[in-house]
Amino acid sequence: MSYTADMTAMTDLIKSYDGTWDGINAENVARMRAQNRFKTGLDIARYTAKIMREDMAAYDADPANYTQSLGCWHGFIGQQKMISIKKHFGDTKRRYLYLSGWMVAALRSEFGPLPDQSMHEKTSVPALIEELYTFLRQADARELGMMFREIDDARAAGDTAKETELLGAVDNYQTHVVPIIADIDAGFGNAEATYLLAKKMIEAGACALQIENQVSDEKQCGHQDGKVTVPHEDFIAKVRACRYAFLELGVEDGIVVTRTDSLGAGLTKQIAYSQTPGDLGDQYNAFLDCDEVTADELAPSDVVIKQDGKLMRPKRLPSNLFQFKQGTGVDRVVLDCVTSLQNGADLLWIETEKPHVEQIAEMVDRIRDVIPNAKLVYNNSPSFNWTLNFRQQVYDAWAEEGKDVSAYDRDKLMSVDYDGTELSAAADEKIRTFQADGSKRAGIFHHLITLPTYHTAALSTDNLAKRYFGDDAMLGYVKNVQREEIRQSIACVKHQNMAGSDIGDDHKEYFAGDAALKAGGKDNTMNQFAAE
Repeated sequence: MSYTADMTAMTDLIKSYDGTWDGINAENVARMRAQNRFKTGLDIARYTAKIMREDMAAYDADPANYTQSLGCWHGFIGQQKMISIKKHFGDTKRRYLYLSGWMVAALRSEFGPLPDQSMHEKTSVPALIEELYTFLRQADARELGMMFREIDDARAAGDTAKETELLGAVDNYQTHVVPIIADIDAGFGNAEATYLLAKKMIEAGACALQIENQVSDEKQCGHQDGKVTVPHEDFIAKVRACRYAFLELGVEDGIVVTRTDSLGAGLTKQIAYSQTPGDLGDQYNAFLDCDEVTADELAPSDVVIKQDGKLMRPKRLPSNLFQFKQGTGVDRVVLDCVTSLQNGADLLWIETEKPHVEQIAEMVDRIRDVIPNAKLVYNNSPSFNWTLNFRQQVYDAWAEEGKDVSAYDRDKLMSVDYDGTELSAAADEKIRTFQADGSKRAGIFHHLITLPTYHTAALSTDNLAKRYFGDDAMLGYVKNVQREEIRQSIACVKHQNMAGSDIGDDHKEYFAGDAALKAGGKDNTMNQFAAE
């Protein structure tokens, strides 16, 4: 319903109460309703799932239509990202937010900073989703509130053309609310626990859940050692649990992203159940590192399996974990991905140890031999040393081409001495085009950075502390923060407005009329920024 139509409907509703509602202004109601488009998290999940599905179809038509996101650990951070995106690019098309389990563990747990091992409170994940969408909805309310003020000014000036233009802008307003891909880790327990948590996350607004194939109680960060995977049937049960949660809540096009850590995981906690040779369990077990044995060679606690008619003893560690054969990671990744897509997954996530387009593409090519439209979510992780990795990639490519690389030491390419060199420039260009190249060559539909604001907050805080507590003192803040906010038109320079003070003033006027005690008068210091 358009803004004007809603205002007319509210006028009729107010009149129907025979004067008892005459203190209610129909246009104020229409404004408040426009500023609160999404009433529940499920409204958001349904809206954003549709966007994501449309984006997936657009990518299938043309891989140049890849999507991106940045990780968030606070609602304010997510809000400012989307405000910045709208300011610089005009719309939020194909730009999402990512909720990282690592950042929840490190920054949002009541236990304090924790490693990425699913030790944090699982309720903190849906709580952060709800917080992110609260801040995004507030960004809508703030921006629309400013537009309503412009409408009032146009009316006061008798500028009907401007008023009509602004009313059209309200009707075609693009919300800050975008899809969030939310990390559910390994499900925080069994399939039932996964289902219960998935429901909470969807009810908070998540349209896409990312779940990994590690064991819940031995879960590790994807870029650390000691990862332990589970047999496919265990993982598929959790994928189904997520799908059931979406369907129960009426988000029928919700997205399940299945992540495989098998490339860097050399251990499993369980031997898969197998009934017949060549079934899924047998394929999983075929990767186990085993020794052929006879019954007489078995110890009392040994576990054995039958492979190709032989009695095989999987190698078991003192931790009671079983190890996979060396060099089987890629084959396990391919089997994981194909199996996930054949059992209800929508998107894949392959955790790698370095950002290398061809490495990813070689795996995706094999997956696409079975599932032609397989698509990835890829972690452009800060755990990678991007500068060193890409300088080494360029070095190796040049060496293979026969180009003289004697001026460079491959093991020391991170050195500042190589900044500004031809090799450095070539590596930076490969970093710049990595996402476009990966989307075209390696099937990457969505590129995300898991922990960007963790690092930007640390860097900016370090610089501020160095200057403010040093010789610059207050100039360290004014020159490098506030003055730059003004020069770059950063919304938060008017922090009272950003926190909702003007929205509150509007409501005070709606509720109390001329008796409203508003904060935005002539003595409000935010007026100092009115003419920047």
